[in-house]
Amino acid sequence: MKRLLRPRTFAAALALVVPAVLLGAPAAHADPVSQTSGFYVNPQSSPAAWVAANPNDGRAGAIRSQIAQRPMASWFGNWSGDISRTVGSYVGAADAVDKLPVLVAYNIPGRDACGGHSGGGAGSVAAYDSWIAAFASSIGNRPAVVVLEPDSLGDFSCMNQTQINDRVGMLSRAVGQFRSKAPNTWAYLDAGNPGWVDATTMAQRLNQAGAANARGFALNVSNYFPTGDNTNYGNRVASALRNYGYSKPFVIDTSRNGNGSNGAWCNPAGRRIGTPTQLGGGAEMLLWLKTPGESDGNCGVGAGSSAGQFLPEVAYKLIYGY
Repeated sequence: MKRLLRPRTFAAALALVVPAVLLGAPAAHADPVSQTSGFYVNPQSSPAAWVAANPNDGRAGAIRSQIAQRPMASWFGNWSGDISRTVGSYVGAADAVDKLPVLVAYNIPGRDACGGHSGGGAGSVAAYDSWIAAFASSIGNRPAVVVLEPDSLGDFSCMNQTQINDRVGMLSRAVGQFRSKAPNTWAYLDAGNPGWVDATTMAQRLNQAGAANARGFALNVSNYFPTGDNTNYGNRVASALRNYGYSKPFVIDTSRNGNGSNGAWCNPAGRRIGTPTQLGGGAEMLLWLKTPGESDGNCGVGAGSSAGQFLPEVAYKLIYGY
């Protein structure tokens, strides 16, 4: 659906806040921000579904207002069924209300190689190539933001060289699919977090994975590092990319970084929701990529749960930071 540009609203704010180090980064696609009137709030997210099913629960009001009614990403993987239909329906719902959807693709073979709680993914390289091509095609010309494969470039220490070669090939081809089939989508490659891989090494991996053809890279997905730490790291990665002849903007997951990190990554206690999804904030965008309250796996305050399961008590504690 083609729209008139809104030069003094959503897009204008973005133009004012892109860090100076990132100016001049080549734009792969048309701007989906200027084609929409804000970020999409999914009425069928897991916290929204829980609130609808438990309206009399004492926690429901806070979870509704502080989490369910805020824009956040939806994740798609091997649990999503027919990916063309599922993604197409989701992007279509956002398009119908003139909002910008944020999607996370999480289906690469051998995903979460180091953490293990979210292991799985497509059964082969060929299966993934087919899946991600269908993902991109189902977005088509509609505006969207897509984050590609959390952990995928941070997990190399838990993979052999053949697996690494396969992975960077799949990511590079995935970026190409969005570039060719989804011209109004900004695709970001995941680049871990400040506590994982040094900036120079991450820039090298991003380049191998086709970052030159992506909009940029994403930081802190499902993690807890403060926004300032991520901004400093992101600027170092962007600077290191200049060794390959280009630089890129970045986005930061702020969904659970309100209290920063205590060094743990798997359902640590005492964390808090962070700055809501918005333009700028030291990055191109601050996004809620991980849904607050969805478990990281059978660990920490989510003991006994599975990765992705919505835990209302964890969500409630994230609101208040305890």
